Amino acid sequence: MRAIRVHNLGELDVLQLDEDVPEPTPGASQVRIAVHAAGGNFADILVIAGTYQYKPEIPFSPGLECAGEVIEVGDAVTKFKPGDRVMANLHGGGYAEEAVVEESSVVAMPEGMDYVTAASFPVAYATGAVALTHKRVDMQAGEVLLVHGAAGGVGLACVDIGKAMGATVVATASTDEKLAVAKEYGADHLINTSNEDIRERVKELVGGADVVFDPVGGDVFKQSLRCVNPDARLVIIGFAGGDIQQIPSNHLLVKNVSAVGMAMGAYRITDPSVVERGYMDLNRWFAEGKLKPKVSQVFPLEQTKEALEVIQQRKVIGKVVVKIR
Repeated sequence: MRAIRVHNLGELDVLQLDEDVPEPTPGASQVRIAVHAAGGNFADILVIAGTYQYKPEIPFSPGLECAGEVIEVGDAVTKFKPGDRVMANLHGGGYAEEAVVEESSVVAMPEGMDYVTAASFPVAYATGAVALTHKRVDMQAGEVLLVHGAAGGVGLACVDIGKAMGATVVATASTDEKLAVAKEYGADHLINTSNEDIRERVKELVGGADVVFDPVGGDVFKQSLRCVNPDARLVIIGFAGGDIQQIPSNHLLVKNVSAVGMAMGAYRITDPSVVERGYMDLNRWFAEGKLKPKVSQVFPLEQTKEALEVIQQRKVIGKVVVKIR
C-alpha cells in the first residue's frame, strides 16, 4: 500500500511517499480501516520532528485522525464489522491507504457526513466536546465562553460546539479575516488580538468569562486570567503561541478559579468512556444540524508535506485534510 513515512526525524522535508508498505494486520481488539481521508494537525509536525510526547519507532507513518471504511476486525471486536463507515483517533498511521486502530478509538460516522468532513472531526471536535462537557469544566448554557485561536481547527470547533451548548461565545484571532469565519460560526463577540487588548475588551463586551478555551498559551493565558468571573475554568489545550505560561496561584485563589489541563488523547488511554461520551454529544449535535465542520483545503496523499506546511505557517482557517481515496 502507499503511505507517507518518516525514516529520519526532522523538518517536513523528511516526509516521503513509500509505494510498497506492507498492509497492517489488526490485533484481537483492533479494526483495520481503508482510509479515505486524514485530518492534518499541528501535533503531526511535532511528531515528525520528534518533539511530541508520543514518539513512534522509525520508520513510521504520521497522521492522528482519519475516516474510512472498516475492512477487517480482530476476534475480540464487537462494535464494528467490515463495511462500516467510521472515523478514528490514531497514535499515527493516518497518512496511509490503510490503518489499524484500537476499537475503543473508533467511532461510527453520523448519517449524512462525508469522509473528508469526518476526517476533520476526531481531534478538533472531540477535543472541544471533551473539554467543555467534562465534569471538571461542565460548561452550562448561558455561560460566557472565551475561545482563543478561534479560526484554527480546534478553536473554530470549540466556537461551533459552544454555540450548540447555548453559550455566549467571545472569539479571539489575529486577523479580521479569521474573525469573520468565527462570526460565521456563531461567535457573539470578536476580539482582534493584533490591535485589541483581550482583558479590556472582554470586560467591555461581557464583563468577564466563565470558561476560557486556550490552545495558545503564553501572554494570551495571562490576559485571560485577568478577565474571568468568579468560579471560572481556564481550560489549557496547548501552547501554539510557543510560550508555556507560569500560573500565579494567587490569581486562582482570589476568585476561586480553576486552571484545567485537558489532553483528550490521555483520556483515550486512561478512560476511553470520556471520549465516547464526547462523541455521543457530537453526533447528536451534528444530526440536529447544530455543527458544521469547516475544511478549508484538501490535498492528495502525495502533497501531505504541503498540507502540513499550511498548518505550520498558520495559514489555515478550520481544518486541512489529506484525501487518500
